[in-house]
Amino acid sequence: MAKTNLVIVESPAKAKTIGKYLGKEFKVKASMGHVRDLPKSKLSVDLEHGFAPVYQPIKGKEDLIADLQKEAKKSEKVYLATDPDREGEAISWHLKELLELPEEKALRVTFNEITKRVVTESIQAPRPIDQNLVDAQQARRILDRIVGYQLSPLLWRKIKRGLSAGRVQSVATRLVVDREEEIRAFVPKEYWSLDADLQRIAPNAGAFSVHFHGIGKKKLELEAEETVNQVIAAVEHAPFVVQAVKRGQKNKSPLPPFVTSTLQQEASSKLGMTPRRTMSIAQQLYEGIDVQGVGTVGLITYMRTDSLQEASGAAKDFILARYGADYYPPTPRRYKSRAGAQDAHEAIRPSDVHLTPEQVKKDLTGDQYRLYRLIWSRFLASQMANAVYDTISVELEAAGYSFRASGSTIQFAGYTAVYQDSRDEEKEEKQSLMADLQEGETAALVQLKKEQHFTQPPGRYTEASLIRAMEECGIGRPSTYAPTISTITAREYVVKEGKTLRPTPLGEVVTKLMCDHFPKIVDVNFTAHMEEDLDSVEAGRQQWQSVLDTFYGDFSKTLEKAEQDLDGERIKIPDEPSDEICDVCGRQMVVKSGRFGRFWPAPAIRSVRLPNPLSSKCRGNARCAAAES
Repeated sequence: MAKTNLVIVESPAKAKTIGKYLGKEFKVKASMGHVRDLPKSKLSVDLEHGFAPVYQPIKGKEDLIADLQKEAKKSEKVYLATDPDREGEAISWHLKELLELPEEKALRVTFNEITKRVVTESIQAPRPIDQNLVDAQQARRILDRIVGYQLSPLLWRKIKRGLSAGRVQSVATRLVVDREEEIRAFVPKEYWSLDADLQRIAPNAGAFSVHFHGIGKKKLELEAEETVNQVIAAVEHAPFVVQAVKRGQKNKSPLPPFVTSTLQQEASSKLGMTPRRTMSIAQQLYEGIDVQGVGTVGLITYMRTDSLQEASGAAKDFILARYGADYYPPTPRRYKSRAGAQDAHEAIRPSDVHLTPEQVKKDLTGDQYRLYRLIWSRFLASQMANAVYDTISVELEAAGYSFRASGSTIQFAGYTAVYQDSRDEEKEEKQSLMADLQEGETAALVQLKKEQHFTQPPGRYTEASLIRAMEECGIGRPSTYAPTISTITAREYVVKEGKTLRPTPLGEVVTKLMCDHFPKIVDVNFTAHMEEDLDSVEAGRQQWQSVLDTFYGDFSKTLEKAEQDLDGERIKIPDEPSDEICDVCGRQMVVKSGRFGRFWPAPAIRSVRLPNPLSSKCRGNARCAAAES
């Protein structure tokens, strides 16, 4: 009896899809993610001997591992088909080591998309495990283990039990805390705006609005009402004469296809999905959907990537067939990935652009359909022609003061026929009535509208904007964005209010301790440089042990000094007042944390159900601002 070949992937869904593409000579099994790791009970890193990790099989997976070992022994070849990124490479290496596979038997394959063509081609072209990728992931894992396991006990002793610190999570928390401090320190400045509604004197002409600009060509800021009133007094009985009319065309290019960070940002703003939800739905689309008339197919390419390469040939044929030659650019579009881009091989796109969202809608859940439509539309638009706008800008003068207006109307839809990005959705001024304005023409004043304004502080981060900030600063990588935000909210360093993120008193206390005693750990530039070092390990330019050695030499000294400086000190977390009033003393109640999350403690004589986002499961004794003092 001929031996079969074993293919190991991470998830049952992925196994089910791939199993339908391969013949009877293949058996597809799921590892259910990692099969071995650093045990949670101790550091499990030998700091004295080259940072050697001590891996153990993950508890609870004994039967699964035994089954994989049994299948591997009776298989001729073992194809390790975990995800196409650092973590996937590491999982394949752990499987090889745990299953004791010889080099010639362990074959590494990756599927950037799970379609029959790609799966078949990949199985026919296996490669060895990339040890540089594995080492980069090992270095990251050990770095995070050292920081977490050696810093967290200090936080337990000096602030409260159950706290954690992390190389990426601490920097992300600091970003939110720093933004809150900016908001508190912000001093608003007064300014005014002045608009004029004008009526054209020409026959059958309509009205339009202009905005105050300045004196002649010079810009004048309206910082006080007195200045505004001076302008009004001068122009309210003066004619408004057109001094200049400028007409033109503006081309607007489409945005690139999605990478992990931009997908999470756009899904948040357009679909209201959290980053974790977005990645969960994207994983389902990648691993395979049963499509009527097609079979089981992965609808999108791998969704953890920051590469912008794309497959444009199929998109060209689709665009030409559906929209016509005018909607395809003169030359195919190419997008350049940022320096250091890693994880997967190309942008997030539909695996088959001919599978339109409408065609597969009946086979998808509501969230799957909305996310697939977003990915499909963004990719197709990225390969289409520019949108073209007719633009007009006019300048009028009255009593020596200048007023300006501008507007645009779409002349050719281009890519916007498929996808409206945030730039397109900005409110366009409706100035079609200015289209035939001529220099020297006079308009009559209908009314002047002045309005007082105050400069606004920077807005709090949303999940989307925090991911954008992390990406721009080089903090973390595609696979870390969503878990990082989940961690800092789960630890209650940050809370979500509506769509925005606000630091808690706990988050501010922890961040201050970190800034005072571990400035490098929470330094954005240092963290970004560490990511560059990990990229260097992946590229084979550095040894992973040397990266760890450089980091740990300084970190251990800093930790020792912090222990000395904080000896005997216990840091109090300030109370966080709520909007609730204590019905016993009439003072503000304070927010507390319990086993089930944040809550308002209720007086002992009654029990209350608490609204989200605070937990309704926790009950406590009466506490209020007065009692705490």
